Amino acid sequence: MRELRLNGKTVKVEAENGTPLLWVIRDELKLTGTKFGCGVAACGACTVHLDGEPTRSCQTYVEDLDGVEITTIEAISGDQVGAAVQQAWTELDVVQCGYCQSGQIMSAVGLLTSNPSPTAEEIDTHMWGNACRCATYQRIRAGVQRAAEILEA
Repeated sequence: MRELRLNGKTVKVEAENGTPLLWVIRDELKLTGTKFGCGVAACGACTVHLDGEPTRSCQTYVEDLDGVEITTIEAISGDQVGAAVQQAWTELDVVQCGYCQSGQIMSAVGLLTSNPSPTAEEIDTHMWGNACRCATYQRIRAGVQRAAEILEA
């Protein structure tokens, strides 16, 4: 048994060393917003925040998380930046199939937290590595730009 800090609460999980955080989140804790995409940290579908930094949970192991605050898509609306990103996504109808969107949102929140007024190029650079099979990259970029506008207001 080990304790993790997840979405502002301490949770107890039964996970052996070498278990990816993604499987703990989805299988043990039943939070299914974080998606399995590739398993090799290349697509971004499994992105969560570790101490505020976007991180691929499929390649993050439970034994490396002592004292780390884990935030999943389920808790992102409690943050001002997260709420702005979700509002922008809804306003602009960014989502097509939606499978990659929790990872896209988690990465966008990470960007806007560190850079509240990114250029289109900075958005593209930061969001690179978050794959979208529907190719809604233009709408994702517009969503990040809209969220920045919401935060400025």
